[in-house]
Order: sequence, then C-alpha cells, then structure tokens
Amino acid sequence: MKGLIPITTSLLLGAGLLSTVHAAQVEVHDPVMARENGTYYVFSTGPGIDIYASDNLKQWRHADRIFSGEPSDPPWATSVAPAFDGHVWAPDIVEKNDRYYLYYSVSAFGKNTSGIGVTVNETLDPEAENYQWQDQGLVLQSEPGQENWNAIDPAVIEDDNGTPWMSFGSFWGGLKLVQLDEDMTGLAQQGEILDLATRPNSEENAIEAPFIFKRDGYYYLFASFGFCCRGADSTYRLVVGRSDSVQGPYVDRAGVSMMEGGGTLVLEGTEDWPGLGHNAVYTFDDRDYMVFHAYEAADDGIQKLRILEVDWDNGWPVVDPGDLNANTTELIE
Repeated sequence: MKGLIPITTSLLLGAGLLSTVHAAQVEVHDPVMARENGTYYVFSTGPGIDIYASDNLKQWRHADRIFSGEPSDPPWATSVAPAFDGHVWAPDIVEKNDRYYLYYSVSAFGKNTSGIGVTVNETLDPEAENYQWQDQGLVLQSEPGQENWNAIDPAVIEDDNGTPWMSFGSFWGGLKLVQLDEDMTGLAQQGEILDLATRPNSEENAIEAPFIFKRDGYYYLFASFGFCCRGADSTYRLVVGRSDSVQGPYVDRAGVSMMEGGGTLVLEGTEDWPGLGHNAVYTFDDRDYMVFHAYEAADDGIQKLRILEVDWDNGWPVVDPGDLNANTTELIE
C-alpha cells in the first residue's frame, strides 16, 4: 500500500539531536479534504490521485484512486502534456447541488505546459452503488511562450452571490483568478484572468498553491512561498492575506498588497519539519482546520499529511507549530 513504511526506531540528527520518526503515517503532497456522512476524505497529488478515508481525522485508510490507467486517465492529458505518465497534480474538491467536483492538473515539471480539468461524482464513498467519477474535460490550459501563468494548483470557491471562482497558479506570473460557468465545468463567457498575488523581487517568483477561505465577511487568500519537493531542504512556508472581495486586492496584516510580495506568515518550517505548505482550510463542527503536507527531517524529508486546528487573532489565522509533532496521521490497512 502506497505510503505504508513502518519505521519504529529513532534516528540521530545532527550532533546529539534525537528525533523520533512517527511510524506508518499518511504520505501525501498537496492534500485537500471533504466530508460526507461522517467520513472524511483526503485527495492528493500522485499517480491517478489517491483517496484516503477516516472517521476521526487521525487514522486513515487508502480508499481508492480516481484515475487508474487507460482508459481511465483523463483523455485530454497527453494532448496538453505529451509526457503525461499518470501523475496527476494538486486536486481540489468542492460540493454543490449534491455533486462533488474534483479539479486537478497535469503538467510537465518546471514548465507551464499545463492544464486543469474537472471530474464529477455523486458520492465520495467507493462502496456506494452510484460511485463513479465522470471526467468533464479540460477547464484551462497554459502553454510556454503564450501565457505567463501556470495552469496548475486549482482551488474553487463561491462568492456571496453564488458565483464560482477558481484560483490557480505556480511561479511564472504568480497567482490568478478566473470565473467559472454555472455548471462549474468550464470558464465563464468573459473568462478574464485576474491577478491575485506575486513576489516580484523573489527568486523565480516562488509562490504557488492559492486557497481562498471565507470567514466573517473576509476572503482569506492562503499561499505557499518558497520551494517544495526538496525533502529536508524544502523552504516551503504558508502565508495569508485578506480582502472583502473574492477578486481582491488582498493585503497582509501590515497592509502590504500580495501583488507586491506581501503575505503574513501563518506557519513555517521547524527543525523537525523543515518545510511545509500547499494548504487548504475547512470548517467542520464549528472548528477550522488547516490541511497541508510537511517534510519530516527524521524520515529523509518524506512528506506527511498534517491536519491542524486554526485559531483566530483579531481576524487573522493562527496555527500552533507544536501541533506538527502532536497531530500525526496514522495509515492503517
């Protein structure tokens, strides 16, 4: 089973520093989550998009894989990314009118040869009779030399008027926003690409993974700064800005625009977890939770699922870094 690597010993890190490797945790990149009938489901980057299920947010089991090879792979994927090998990136999951919409992306690593698609299901329960993912095709595409943005990392939210919007973007020209049509499977007729956030003075404009969360009249734009996917050398960290409009402008706690590199730090790496990011935020039973992946130093920088509670300080999200070690996610058979 993917990710099930029992490790029960402790490893010596550095000079005299002892850190315990937590056994059999859920190993994911870019997790998002939904709940149906009391069961939580996590969807993540990987071959075909892995699905994990839990009744308590602590113990998880591998439940299914959305795409499992031809003819199940997205039929449009190779036309957008000719080297597509079944590795599907950065999903997002939303529910509307008793249907679940899962947005996902395919790309050539390090290039903006990318596309975002969507697949739909009536239920998240793989054991249900009506469980069937039905791909709706390509939503948005980027091509080198034509767009200065990258069509990956989708995240969808409805505004106060019920209009669906999709944020997306990684490096290049930064984070973007586009309106979806009423069916949530394509772009609205105008299809205007709006700017959300960028880091004009940073190395390679290292910003990605937008996620917009609505709370108390504000839209909160979460983003990941730095570099992922480098194990213990990852510099990934989480920042946020807010706006009273889903279209922005988003500013951080100091009033700096996220179009000028602003972003209030929410959570950064620690000695045990040197890099972390690509988050989503949800409300379950009147509690807010942040879902993301973090690289564990004591386990060769392998990425682990983390689900931490979010508190609020004068309208700004606060997450306790001490929970990184306390809130483990156990993978069970």
